[in-house]
Amino acid sequence: MPQAIDTDAFLRDLHALRAIGRFKTGVHRPTYSPEDMEARRWLADRLTECGLDATIDGLGTVLGRHPGPGPHLLVGSHIESQNEAGWLDGALGVVAGLALARAGLPVDVCAFADEEGHFDVGFLGSRAALGEVSEAEIDGARNRTDGTPLRAALERAGLAGRPRLRLDPARYRGFLELHIEQGTQLERAGLHLGIVTGIVAIWQYRIVVEGRQDHAGGTTMAERRDAGLTAVRLLAAIDAAFPRVCGEASTWTTGRIALDPGAPSIIPGRAEVLFQFRDVSTAVLERMEAELRALIRESNRRERCAVELVTVSRAVPAACDPGLMRALSEAAEEVCPGGWRTMPSGAGHDAQNMARAMPAAMLFVPSIGGISHHWAEDTAESDLVLGLRALDGAARRILQGAP
Repeated sequence: MPQAIDTDAFLRDLHALRAIGRFKTGVHRPTYSPEDMEARRWLADRLTECGLDATIDGLGTVLGRHPGPGPHLLVGSHIESQNEAGWLDGALGVVAGLALARAGLPVDVCAFADEEGHFDVGFLGSRAALGEVSEAEIDGARNRTDGTPLRAALERAGLAGRPRLRLDPARYRGFLELHIEQGTQLERAGLHLGIVTGIVAIWQYRIVVEGRQDHAGGTTMAERRDAGLTAVRLLAAIDAAFPRVCGEASTWTTGRIALDPGAPSIIPGRAEVLFQFRDVSTAVLERMEAELRALIRESNRRERCAVELVTVSRAVPAACDPGLMRALSEAAEEVCPGGWRTMPSGAGHDAQNMARAMPAAMLFVPSIGGISHHWAEDTAESDLVLGLRALDGAARRILQGAP
């Protein structure tokens, strides 16, 4: 029989997880690191204590499966972190699922592997749980920081040879994910909860510029094929052109520029740029990609260095389910009258993959100063509790058939 939600136990669990891989006021738990695997084992133990059948699959995804009859909900997020980053990103949604399970609700709780993309597959755990990740993708995947092959990382983490999770969407009335906003809209408006209407897609690229490595003093400016300068000029052209083709809430980011060989007295012979843009509209994303390709063609016409565009990933925007949104809205109004709003998500989340297989929705709580992907990330405990109470109210409505 379901019980009242235990908000004190919820906060204790959040802080216990925060202690694993602590970095300043945040955490450092990159995927498959010793700290990440310790956190996954900690979670599996907590899920077992709540009466769920807990497993860690061959990619590191943790699933606690409710043993009783349905209907069921799937609730969760991820628990690995960006490097030297925040303690709530992902972890909040998983620990909230744990709190629902402790209260006796018929929920399965999941922590999908590598939502943060330390390996270049893209949403590895949630896509694999839907059967969307091929063996070839796993064979070719590398760690974005140090180049470690994914297969080697799995072996080192003790996951090689384990069976992989495959979800049955028919088991669930839907998927719910509680998350920090990672922006400032709620805080600026003085609100405490956000009902997510849709989740952006992220289109990611590698821009490779081939020049000629040469001596920085002996090579005249007229002779140079400087891959670094070509990359910088291209990025400036992109930033100037994108406002003409983007949507109202589009964003674009140059995440990394690597020059080879990267020495002060050597003209770089190669530049590699990691670049992405985001929007909730596929039409806008396609327009931005067309502009990017046109700018690269123009660069290849004008510059001495050849530029190649390599597509890394092209996700699909996801609209949240109206019925689940209605349950979240009613619960938000109940626990925080007038203190919530609807809003899009500017970040990508596992929920967008689940939305292709079952109804899915998300609930946001404010981020102090909008800070995320940094160890200073934080949210007031009163807002964390409000988020849990609203998630709990929505889950009960959904399980009772309200949507």
